[in-house]
Amino acid sequence: MATNSFGARSTLAVDGKSYTIYKLDALEKHGFALARMPYSIKVMIENVLRREDGVIVTKGQIEALARWNGKGGEREVSFMPARVLLQDFTGVPVVADLAVMRDAIKKLGGNPDKISPLQPVDLVIDHSVQVDSFGTAGAFAANAELEFERNQERYLFLR
Repeated sequence: MATNSFGARSTLAVDGKSYTIYKLDALEKHGFALARMPYSIKVMIENVLRREDGVIVTKGQIEALARWNGKGGEREVSFMPARVLLQDFTGVPVVADLAVMRDAIKKLGGNPDKISPLQPVDLVIDHSVQVDSFGTAGAFAANAELEFERNQERYLFLR
């Protein structure tokens, strides 16, 4: 059950649609000085405000983070990002691990669909592109075709 200990939850209307937002200035009204905090800490504070439920994320955790002093080690915080971005060097092993776990669950008679990330994940396939053709109107198409031929196995696996 969502909690709103600091009254941070608000609504933002854009083009006729309403969105739930969490305002950091609500914490400032409770005496927390956030103006000079690093942006990364503000992102974490917004995250715990959004996820406050009194169990996994408590009012005390939010207060501890809002008192952040840069020295670290004060308290553990339950941070859950809304999205994960993985570059292919780290992302491909994650995809491979998920595939292996799904196969294992299936062999044990379980439902492989239960092996999924809790958060959306964007996987960026970032690698060098060879240029075999240039200076012609069809150069892009020729290079793209060769790219897919060279990496077909990789792309099929990731798909």
